[in-house]
Amino acid sequence: MNLNRYFGLTVMVALLITLSACSSKTAETEAAAKEKATEQHVGEAKEEHGKEEAAGEHAEEEGGEHGEEVAKPISMDAKAMAAAGIRVAKLEKTLLNEELRTPGEVVDNAYGTTLITPRVDSLVVRRHAKLGDELKAGAPLVTLSSVEVAQTQGALLIAEQEWKRMQSLGRDAVSGRRYSEAQVAVEQARAAARAYGLPGSAVGRANGEFTLTAPHAGRVTEDNFVVGERIEPGRTLFRLVDESIVWVDAKLPAENAQRVAVGSKADIVHGDVRLTGKVVQRSHRTAEGTRNSLVRIEVMNIDDSLHGGDYVDAYLDAGASKDTQLAVPTAAVLQLEGDTIVFRQNADNTLDPVSVRTGSVIGNRTVITEGLKVGDVVVIEGAYTLKAQILKAQMGEGHGH
Repeated sequence: MNLNRYFGLTVMVALLITLSACSSKTAETEAAAKEKATEQHVGEAKEEHGKEEAAGEHAEEEGGEHGEEVAKPISMDAKAMAAAGIRVAKLEKTLLNEELRTPGEVVDNAYGTTLITPRVDSLVVRRHAKLGDELKAGAPLVTLSSVEVAQTQGALLIAEQEWKRMQSLGRDAVSGRRYSEAQVAVEQARAAARAYGLPGSAVGRANGEFTLTAPHAGRVTEDNFVVGERIEPGRTLFRLVDESIVWVDAKLPAENAQRVAVGSKADIVHGDVRLTGKVVQRSHRTAEGTRNSLVRIEVMNIDDSLHGGDYVDAYLDAGASKDTQLAVPTAAVLQLEGDTIVFRQNADNTLDPVSVRTGSVIGNRTVITEGLKVGDVVVIEGAYTLKAQILKAQMGEGHGH
């Protein structure tokens, strides 16, 4: 009896252990299944997200294709375009004149510059002009005094008086020799006076004073003396420069300088001022240190805009390109939402910002390599106005959301 009870208890314990093991395996199996299902769901979600990103990138690539619209077209009639300063033109392939940009320096026009110097040892008596004065031709500059000039003035005065007396008497009243001697004497006295910068006739007294005058109109750019100073012959008292025409010396590599023709047009830019000039000289000598050559430009100095020593930018005509190219004004090429765009006018007169690919910039024009074709009508002036209108509309949409 006791043995049977012991055996029965043993069997029950064994059954309990077996059932416990099965429950544990079942729980582990269920947990593993759940984990696998979760991983599969996450993987599918990632795959779906990847597809969406790829689709988005593909859409962006398609949107950025050259020639495609970047934003909504703008409707504007001819009257509104004119009021906004917007101009359009049909695209054609043309030969473009290449332009070289180089720094330059304004220098005095040597052919319009005069150094005012005395021809005889003298003393400064009076000053009539000062540094910076703008003078007309014949204006008095400085009065000097000289012993030699006094002697010359006296000789001229006597010679002229004698010559006048001979003329009043006539050839019949005096010998031919005396008449000729008087004539030669006055001519020699006048020549001596002119050699000292004096008038060719006696004026006033023979006190040795004489006045130097401006030989042409111009500005006094140098002034190097004081009243009472003794001046030696040849010393510069004034530098008089005609600034109505100035020179610009531009230096550029020798191989580029050879492409610039004498007589060709050049533009000079100094701050907000832009003046047109002409190439008058091209140096045949190359600087040893820099290997640059000088190109000299003559410029009409309108409104006294340029002065000696000013640094400017020079734009030189380097000749036309060999092949025709499709190009638009550089100001017509803009950036919008990361794209390079040009506004194109459609058949219904709407204006589209079209994505383009650009090439080189030649002068004030930019070559278009993709996105536009011959015959397209594009905006050549006022593109910034259209861009501003698009940005304003986009900001309004953003506030609406």
